[in-house]
Amino acid sequence: MAKSKVTGEKNDLAPFFFHQGTNFRAYEYLGCHCTLTYDEYEYTFRVWAPNAERVELVGDFNNWEPSEPMVRITDMGVWEYTFHSDISLDGSNYKYRITGKNGVHLKADPYARYSQTLKGTASRIYEEKPFDWTDSLWLKRRRKTVTGGGAFFAAPMNIYEIHLGSWKTRGGLTTKDGENYLNYREIADELALYLKEMGYTHAELLPIAEHPFDGSWGYQVCGFYSPSARFGTPEDFRYFVNKLHSVGIGVILDWVPAHFPKDEHGLYNFDGQPLYEYQGHDRMEHKVWGTRFFDVARNEVECFLISNALYWFREFHIDGLRVDAVASMLYLDFDREPGQWIPNEYGDNKNLEAIAFFRKLNTVIFAEFPDILMIAEESTAWPMVTKPAHDGGLGFNFKWNMGWANDTFDYVSTDPIFRKYHHDKLTFPMMYSLSENYILPVSHDEVVHGKKSLLDKMFGDYGMKFAGMRVFLAYQMTHPGKKLTFMGCEYAPFREWDYENQLEWFMTGYDSHRNMQVYTAALNNFYLSEKPLWELDFSWQGFEWIYPDMNELNVIAYRRRDIKGNELIVLLNFSPVDREGFTVVNLDHVRYTEVFNSDDTKFGGMGRLNSGVLETMEMIEGTRELKVTLPGLSAVILKPMPTIRAAKK
Repeated sequence: MAKSKVTGEKNDLAPFFFHQGTNFRAYEYLGCHCTLTYDEYEYTFRVWAPNAERVELVGDFNNWEPSEPMVRITDMGVWEYTFHSDISLDGSNYKYRITGKNGVHLKADPYARYSQTLKGTASRIYEEKPFDWTDSLWLKRRRKTVTGGGAFFAAPMNIYEIHLGSWKTRGGLTTKDGENYLNYREIADELALYLKEMGYTHAELLPIAEHPFDGSWGYQVCGFYSPSARFGTPEDFRYFVNKLHSVGIGVILDWVPAHFPKDEHGLYNFDGQPLYEYQGHDRMEHKVWGTRFFDVARNEVECFLISNALYWFREFHIDGLRVDAVASMLYLDFDREPGQWIPNEYGDNKNLEAIAFFRKLNTVIFAEFPDILMIAEESTAWPMVTKPAHDGGLGFNFKWNMGWANDTFDYVSTDPIFRKYHHDKLTFPMMYSLSENYILPVSHDEVVHGKKSLLDKMFGDYGMKFAGMRVFLAYQMTHPGKKLTFMGCEYAPFREWDYENQLEWFMTGYDSHRNMQVYTAALNNFYLSEKPLWELDFSWQGFEWIYPDMNELNVIAYRRRDIKGNELIVLLNFSPVDREGFTVVNLDHVRYTEVFNSDDTKFGGMGRLNSGVLETMEMIEGTRELKVTLPGLSAVILKPMPTIRAAKK
């Protein structure tokens, strides 16, 4: 039997800090919280709705009747109600019935820890369950990697971006009817081993916070504190993270603080008028996306978002957030025509409140978690994105290098006959690549909507496409910066990604695709094993051009070094023409050996390798040169023999 009561205002600091903009545990104050007394369960609900005239709690426990009026306990709009029951209400559905100036609206709880999904829009009462974390060794290693001193992030980072709903499905069936999802535990048990074998270091999940529409891929969030029930419970998601940590794989979440959808049950006009969104029409809405922008200048909205970011770190042990659509927040004129936006007080297009929000967000997070990743998806040349907030930066520690991706995709889609006119697409990224801490992304956005799959971006016939993709991946893996590729790219599907169906794993039954999967695993694991490819990613000490300007041959060559000066020589031929007796100059060592060649037959190549010990010739200037075979559309990587070093003259 259930009974209820109204409680008065609590004499504590949580609401004060919430309205002040410094309560970064807002989810511990707002939302639904259960206390078990001697003979009953006590559920306290709090919601922020300052413009509401009346708020009532409705749910399964009162037959959805507006019989439980909440009381306003702060002048700035927090409402509270406590419901008592002699049985557990764990899993019961509820909403807030909010009466505002424009009528009555049923709203899900913005701070709900668990929610209905797809066929329902209610929040669910969630009683915390104990979880036995076993990832202490991983967390210790994480701290040493990120904050251990020396060069910044002197460790490999090779991210596998994944959409959980379409990586694999139950029985390989479609998910368009809202069924056939594997749960977090099933995915984790298979994914952890796969990522380890394939040579990835992190999994980056497209948004898993609760969202009502599969077609948004998770980017139109209604339940920011709810791991999507499509895949199970919050405990199931904890298992997912813990399992990946157990094999040394980090977990990054895609996080969406820029905007939210206009679903009636969500944050949209939450208390009858704009609340979480900007009130001015010049900033309120992104018309192309059909969403509302968060008003990050409002104290309570700042608490909502920053607390949410910390919630995933504290409660689920995640290792990083990839922050979506940063540019849309930074620019007042983002996707707007003249006359549709109002300049800031200095007369330009910078959103000063968003700049302040990012600096506050990153400062607060790194104060508590100095060893995590805050990654900006920022698509412009905004300066100092990855510089500390106290130095005038935005405070992220990584940024996607979308310019590198766009330039490279343009280059590899060009007929090799004309690539000499676009050679700067390969070399220009090094002009700025050390200005930020970059991740080189081949993301989900690049393999949908007519942009073609990664394989199909490559110019040429069937064989050329596979060879071209092999050299492209080698370029990505050997170029300064950390790495990210979207799921499926590892076996080179021809079809674009389809979120309603699982990846076409059957394609690995065909030689060319199976060979590409073997190649990707070999390249990834080679990357992990070679310090010159990642130890000095953000220093000119780690990179030196050998041939930046061989545009007539479609060839580039460079040297990668680690902290101790050990080096690899990287030769990339983006022409289908073999280069027999290709001369590599300015070498320091007497003997070299080929340690990687994308033309190996086990990768689907022609087997044009450089076998045995490669002897250099001493030149008059005191350096040495070497002649090698550089097959068409190939990557050749050389390593000095360890015992003999040439004497400098």
